[in-house]
Amino acid sequence: MIDKPGIDERLLAAEVAAAWAVDVTDLVFLPLGLDGRAWAYRVDTSDGGRYFLKLRHGEFTPAAVLLPGFLRAHGVRHVVAPIDPPDGGAGRGFGDHRLLLYPFHDGGSLWGHGLTDRQWIEYGEFLRRLHAVTPTADVAAVLPVETYRSSAGERLRVLGEQAAASETLSAFWGRYGAALHRLSETVDDLAARVPRGRHVICHADIHPGNLIADGDGPLHVVDWDAPILAPRERDLMFVHSQDFGDHPINARRAELFRRGYGPLEPDPTLLSYYRAERHLDDVAVFLDSILNSRASPESRANDLHWLTRIAETVADPGYAA
Repeated sequence: MIDKPGIDERLLAAEVAAAWAVDVTDLVFLPLGLDGRAWAYRVDTSDGGRYFLKLRHGEFTPAAVLLPGFLRAHGVRHVVAPIDPPDGGAGRGFGDHRLLLYPFHDGGSLWGHGLTDRQWIEYGEFLRRLHAVTPTADVAAVLPVETYRSSAGERLRVLGEQAAASETLSAFWGRYGAALHRLSETVDDLAARVPRGRHVICHADIHPGNLIADGDGPLHVVDWDAPILAPRERDLMFVHSQDFGDHPINARRAELFRRGYGPLEPDPTLLSYYRAERHLDDVAVFLDSILNSRASPESRANDLHWLTRIAETVADPGYAA
């Protein structure tokens, strides 16, 4: 979220210091992400250390806590996993919130910068390794399993009615509402036709915004909040789509990615389903955020920018999921 949470940051810093045995000298809010129930901070310590703190209202999913460490233990070195507090346990409570602390990596996300040639190969290597890991029984037990039953269409129906009556969104809905309802129908149609592929561990949000690197340095993969057992196309959609990041795939980048991933022939119906469903889900998320009476004008403007960008893509006559 780009709006700060309504908490006492001095008490938050004290909780982090006590829980992870670090001497916190500064807590810097980072306006990142689209999740309306999660916030990010950089934590600076007296020994020059820096950490990434994630604050969530309510609980983190068990998979978000357990899977990253499991993957690193199985050789998937790109994964950024939470740091266990010295006295054990999975994160810490802070009132109605939960905290997870991570290593901080310099360089920022690759959404705007794009990947270098070497990083496109490494991107493929990472996903090949991720998709090859077999989960243990305890890990598999906490991972959701793909069902192709999206809630985004029903959310769109409810939120669309509110948007049509909203001073902020009525003009937007008048222009794009019909196209967004057609998108919902497309998602339902594709869900009925997808082949049931073999399930692997998927990150499920592996666009360049969740790849961190300093220059041409190694990739660090963040935001393991919603992993799932699904066909590999769940992740490969982000690689092959033109919608995620300012420097999307082209023929050369596709060849570099294949060098890392290996031979692949993604199923086109699965890729189409995941692209359309992601667009539909993002639309519902942005509508809900904009309609939130507690959102700041800056947050609403940011969300409307991204919502309009998706709607323009979907409304284009050449749009094909």
